[in-house]
Amino acid sequence: MLLIKGGRVIDPASGRDETGSVVLENGKVKDFLPGDQAPKGFQGRTIDAAGKWVLPGLIDMHVHLRDPGYEWKEDIRSGTRAAAAGGFTSVACMANTKPVNDHPEITRYIREKGEREGFANVFPVAAVTRGLEGKEMADYAELAEAGAVAFSDDGKPVASSLLLRRALEYAKAFDFLILSHAEDRELSGEGAAHEGWTAHRLGIPGIPAAAEEVAIARDILLAKQTGGKVHIQHISTKMGVALLRMAKKTGLPVTGETAPHYFTLTDALLEGYDTNAKMNPPLRGEEDRMAVLEGLNDGTIDAIATDHAPHEDYVKRCEFIAAANGIIGLETALPLSLTLLSGGKMTPARIVELLSANPAGILKLAGKGSLRKGADADVAVVDPEMEWEYRRQDILSKSRNTPFLGWKLKGRAVATIRGGRVTHSLLPGVAVDG
Repeated sequence: MLLIKGGRVIDPASGRDETGSVVLENGKVKDFLPGDQAPKGFQGRTIDAAGKWVLPGLIDMHVHLRDPGYEWKEDIRSGTRAAAAGGFTSVACMANTKPVNDHPEITRYIREKGEREGFANVFPVAAVTRGLEGKEMADYAELAEAGAVAFSDDGKPVASSLLLRRALEYAKAFDFLILSHAEDRELSGEGAAHEGWTAHRLGIPGIPAAAEEVAIARDILLAKQTGGKVHIQHISTKMGVALLRMAKKTGLPVTGETAPHYFTLTDALLEGYDTNAKMNPPLRGEEDRMAVLEGLNDGTIDAIATDHAPHEDYVKRCEFIAAANGIIGLETALPLSLTLLSGGKMTPARIVELLSANPAGILKLAGKGSLRKGADADVAVVDPEMEWEYRRQDILSKSRNTPFLGWKLKGRAVATIRGGRVTHSLLPGVAVDG
């Protein structure tokens, strides 16, 4: 039995935001007690959470664990260890592995390795098309039976509108979810950064915002045509947010996410040709960043996901145009998200919705995203006032491709509990379970 005592328990799924103690037993939430009470005759471990927030474990619905096939960049053990350090108890990993997760055996490999070695729950996302080639649908029923929680060709868009229509029709029959990498490759072409003044001045070929927006519009219209569920990944543009808002107002089965770098950074980071500013979709302008913030505030955007994309140094330390896309994000997502509290426009409960409750609901992860009685014992204990520096030597991911090195951050997960077992701790006297 584990008692998390006297913290501010924030659980929007059950409508709770009050000081109290959470009791965990046998991998489940057993009880909530107001104040700093302990169960009568309690015998077990105690975590003193006074002055801390006690949250349902965070859920990242968009990560690249690179396993199988690219384990030198990241693997399930290192990636989930970084996740736990960031307060995440569950991650959904994309299918662009080697071999691609388009076969039940690959899905089972990821699930089983996650169970053996993971510091967080690992939920595989299988491919929409075989080999991510956009030509032939994968067998969704077999992949779901093996443990896939959704389907995505992330890293590549599904270019064929007809194939995506058929995929959505098939997925609807089984209530499966398609996660869409919204990009028109003909429009993005050979671009390497947002098509704007900064890229133009630096001589970097641009990617127009329309490359993302045209694809989002298509996906929304196909959701309307088929009734299939679509989740738009890594929204980065003003019009992209507006399109999602329109879809929701008309009652379509469409949800969406953004990543911390899209509400924190802009294409101004291109100065100096820093390849850690290279990602897909690219960092946009200030107007886009503000629109993403508005979408988070007003409920248009449903989730914050990291798009954690680890790369070894040599594919980033090269000419900007030749550099790989993507950055790591599991260890910085929480403090960057907590900056949204400034100005009072967003509440702590909304942050928890974006990072836990909503991802659990979108992916239909039973028992996740809440601290109600009977839920899985997945908990993040967060010190919202802790100030710390993000240093290269402290990163737990195998890769170091991040623009946030040296940043002074505020707010940190000081303990992470998955299934009642401590997977990360910065608290004195609270050891990580072996």
